[in-house]
Amino acid sequence: MRSSNPVFSRRGFSRDNGYAGFNTAPPAGGPAVGTQANPYAQQGGNPYAQNPYAQQDQQYGAPPQAPVSTGRMTMDDVVMRSATTLGTVAVGAILAWAVLPVSSTSYGLAIGAALIAFVLAMVQSFKRTASPALILAYAAFEGVFLGVISEMFNSQWSGAPFQAVLGTMAVAGATLLVYKAGWIRVTARYARIGMAIAIAFILVMAVNLLLVVFGVAPDGGLRSMGPLGAIVGIIAILLGAFFLTLDFKQIEDGIAYGAPREEAWLAAFGLTMTLVWIYVEMLRLVAIFSSSD
Repeated sequence: MRSSNPVFSRRGFSRDNGYAGFNTAPPAGGPAVGTQANPYAQQGGNPYAQNPYAQQDQQYGAPPQAPVSTGRMTMDDVVMRSATTLGTVAVGAILAWAVLPVSSTSYGLAIGAALIAFVLAMVQSFKRTASPALILAYAAFEGVFLGVISEMFNSQWSGAPFQAVLGTMAVAGATLLVYKAGWIRVTARYARIGMAIAIAFILVMAVNLLLVVFGVAPDGGLRSMGPLGAIVGIIAILLGAFFLTLDFKQIEDGIAYGAPREEAWLAAFGLTMTLVWIYVEMLRLVAIFSSSD
């Protein structure tokens, strides 16, 4: 199965028999079906070559233990890169909030920053290797966009950005908790259903945007500030949580199979994109609920 996040999807990971993370189809001349293939084995050799139990573990479909060696991604690497990337977003947002006043010009700059961030994200997504410079540049421009729109929301609904940050942290924390507790099992069926819903949601939102642009739905249509807009916002946040579960699984599998250390930048990049999605939707949801008071 491919992750919903384009950063992780380039590995082409797939799922079989409910096991997440790696393609279990046998390569030409390779092991029989049911043997887990390591997608990183060709990158610097097989890190499990010295493990006499690796083949036995793989025969039973269990991921091998992460190798104790340098140059392999660890959870500490993912945490540090994620902190750096999210910190860059935060700094960009704070500077944009402090420097740019609420105006039509600032709004135009925010849209421009969002477009640049989107282009940088697409460039990095299609690169075969992680580029820290690209990722941090994306984070900086994304931060400018978030800073401007957060200031605009705060000017109308005081405290909305702070509540949106808390809400984003709550969603991310709750998603991680239920994932680690095993309450959500990331299987092929789970991913297929979730991706089908996500694609349908994006298509419907694209059509809604066109209707708004051409004046057919001047009040925002499905993205209005009323009850319908709140329902759509909740669905979007739930989809963000779904994306997080896929990202968590890809990171977990990458560490277990000895992904190169630079993959931690891609993990941070993917998590940042998902968290930005959740924050923006949470910001709108807070505004809708504040307007109804």
